[in-house]
Amino acid sequence: MTTHDKDRQEFLRLAGLATPMALRVAVTLGLPDRLSGEGAAAGELAAELGQSPLALDLLLGHLVTLGVVEPAPAGYRTTEYGAKLRADAGNGLAGLLDINAAGGRGELAFVELAHSVATGQAGYIRRYGQDFWADLAEHPRLRETFDRQMTQRFSAQIPGLVAGFDWSRFGTIVDVGGGHGSLLAAILMANPAVRGHLVDLAPTAAGAEKAFGEQGLEDRTEVTAGSFFDPLPAGADAYLLSDILHDWDDEHAHRILARCAEAARPGGRVLVIEAVGGLGAQTEWDLVMLVLYGGRERRLDELRDLAAAHGLVFESVTTLTGERSLLEFRVRDIP
Repeated sequence: MTTHDKDRQEFLRLAGLATPMALRVAVTLGLPDRLSGEGAAAGELAAELGQSPLALDLLLGHLVTLGVVEPAPAGYRTTEYGAKLRADAGNGLAGLLDINAAGGRGELAFVELAHSVATGQAGYIRRYGQDFWADLAEHPRLRETFDRQMTQRFSAQIPGLVAGFDWSRFGTIVDVGGGHGSLLAAILMANPAVRGHLVDLAPTAAGAEKAFGEQGLEDRTEVTAGSFFDPLPAGADAYLLSDILHDWDDEHAHRILARCAEAARPGGRVLVIEAVGGLGAQTEWDLVMLVLYGGRERRLDELRDLAAAHGLVFESVTTLTGERSLLEFRVRDIP
């Protein structure tokens, strides 16, 4: 095979949609879970799942090629490799690939990438008729899968986020859009003198309140159900935005920072944890943010300019993990 042919095959491999979609459909149907153990025949599965026997057999044939399932006396069974796609594998892959969950549904919006590149707008809206956040609000199951995905995605990095910065400097920290509170809880556990206040939409805030109680943090935490586009609890020492700004275009990012700046006391801090362009952010995630939300992984100068418009003075940037940095901004003192 010539170099030209090899390059052609590599580009086709990178661009082909058959394998990614086969994996996503397999997970959505629950095949890695259902075929564990002795497995089952394609016809039996098709009747059980309401699928075409012929088409399902074709899908399973490709999954054999990928090493996800293997032929067995009963028909097909999940391999040790394929078991990593089970819902109970503990790696979050099933939630990310399931096209009925928030992550998998969102990735299907990549068919609108050309629209996003042409307009700078989210492809999600074009595909589904409303933006990502409105979709979550309308479909509680999507909201549940999104919250779970965020908790799983962040969990491995939390030790680095906590250990890499001196959180004990602050008496109170407001975690703005803090999800189920896994990061805030870890900060409080490591810093017994710090108190926390989490703000998120009602269904997610309820989950955070429950999680704080389970960890014995109810006496040091407060939870407010609300949006970060509305006034925030005032007077805290620090306002934390963790993986928030990259989900929004500049107009909405300005609104979020404005709320933090108006709530903070003079000399207070706004802390932004993000994957920063040029400091660990992956180019692939630029496109993910664009297609799903109309956002991007901003560079340091872009974040500084956004914050400066609201009287937030850049103090420092700290690399916390291989992917995320923390930018510290000080609220300008009132003359």
